[in-house]
Amino acid sequence: MTTQIREEKPAGGIRDLGKMFGSGQSTGRQFGILGALVVITVIFQILTGGKTLDPVNLINLINQNAYVLILAIGMVMIIIAGHIDLSVGSTAAMVGIIVAKAMTEWHLPWPAAILLGLGIGAAVGAWQGWWVAYVGVPAFIVTLAGMLIFRGLNQLVGNANTIPVPADFTFIGGGFLPEWGPYTGFNNSTLLLGLVIAAVLVVLELRMRRTQTKLGSDKAPLWVSAFKLVVLVGVVLYATFLFAGGRVGTSFPVSGIILGVLIIIYSFVTRTTVFGRHVYAVGGNAHAAELSGVKIHRVNFLLMVNMSVLAALAGMIATARSISSGPQDGLGWELDAIAAVFIGGAAVAGGIGTVAGSIVGGLVIAVLNNGLQLLGVTSDKVQIIKGLVLLIAVGIDVYSKRRGGPSLIGRLLNHGKTPGTSTSKPDSLVAARADDSTEDTPALVP
Repeated sequence: MTTQIREEKPAGGIRDLGKMFGSGQSTGRQFGILGALVVITVIFQILTGGKTLDPVNLINLINQNAYVLILAIGMVMIIIAGHIDLSVGSTAAMVGIIVAKAMTEWHLPWPAAILLGLGIGAAVGAWQGWWVAYVGVPAFIVTLAGMLIFRGLNQLVGNANTIPVPADFTFIGGGFLPEWGPYTGFNNSTLLLGLVIAAVLVVLELRMRRTQTKLGSDKAPLWVSAFKLVVLVGVVLYATFLFAGGRVGTSFPVSGIILGVLIIIYSFVTRTTVFGRHVYAVGGNAHAAELSGVKIHRVNFLLMVNMSVLAALAGMIATARSISSGPQDGLGWELDAIAAVFIGGAAVAGGIGTVAGSIVGGLVIAVLNNGLQLLGVTSDKVQIIKGLVLLIAVGIDVYSKRRGGPSLIGRLLNHGKTPGTSTSKPDSLVAARADDSTEDTPALVP
């Protein structure tokens, strides 16, 4: 048996910044893509003469990409578990056309139509989940078939026509927070929302440090927490003033509120619940998870149901924004969602990924699309650039895993040194892989 001799990592300085959002290889990649998002935004802000961060453009950016980000939330859980779902765009289009027809031709009230759409999404997920979880057909094949089936049903139900939706329904996709109170030059609802989010961030950080102190666990230095809060609160307040300062009648979009609620819920589910830990366990090693008592068939089934319900919601939001549903809805949505997840730090082999990382990856794609359009770049070149970004992101992930070392960000924070040394190279690689996999892979069972 080879003896491991691991060096203690020196603390202090820039290395402590690695503790700001956690540690590990996955967090390093997500921290890196967050930096990339900032750099891309600044570059386009300069090249477009300030149009990228214009309030009107930011509001449109959220409205135009909310459905992709919602799909990315469900897709990251699918990919963590080692699957893929190619049917989400067709599912969204099919639900959108049925809901539109239910309201215009069957005179169903819009709240009931939304429940109908979510129910259809659940039924689609149950159908596909049964094939994946209990029959054993790979998710790639099942959802590829679903992509064809539900696209055909979209055109069959709608007769390949565009169907409008009532004005009340458009609120979920094109509505904004209401105005109230005294005139301040800004939307007061958006200002209040930003202040509440900033206060919550401070409370959560203080509570986390207090909990870490009680448990005696390792925590970041106080200055790192203070720096983290300054950055986060500063970004939130700056974004608040941008969204609140748009043209009269606009503010933070309702679709953005729905997206934010979903991010909070699913971040909690994946990070702290038993089901969330089981999802990571199935993706990390399904056989070991089953031996540990994880009911992998039920996990896979529920994941497919969840994904289709989110796809249904995304389809209804997109339909509400465009004020109609047509045969071209949902085309390519699954590719954007999958790209967002991988750019956001998810591992190709499964077992690693976060909701927050996928949202950042989706925002990278959104800012790229938006910035290139503002610069007048043609759609063919936009597709080429997006493809290269995806390829590079996944290539970095695969290369890092082959080497068994930390991410590029991790190397910078550690001044290029490896996490530890050993007397044999194979053992050091195993140790490095173990260290890098712990951050996003919780215990198998509670």
